[in-house]
Amino acid sequence: MQSICVFCGSSDTIHVDYLSAARQMGRTLARRGVRLVYGGGKTGLMGALADGALGAHTHAVVEAYKDFRAVAEKIAKEARIKAK
Repeated sequence: MQSICVFCGSSDTIHVDYLSAARQMGRTLARRGVRLVYGGGKTGLMGALADGALGAHTHAVVEAYKDFRAVAEKIAKEARIKAK
């Protein structure tokens, strides 16, 4: 597998076990060299996944109304702004 697309919640009110699992998934993808395509969030499960994949090839897909700078500060090496 070369790429995987993951869209998950960005709520901060999530059980720590789920956050830990998302972070571990990100680390596993990075270690295996799998490209992560994700929703571009930096909070909740999406943020934990991105943190875990830090340094790997990632592709953020964000809505046009979201703050692009927030995504750029994250790990995304590529980003696409989806028009409304």
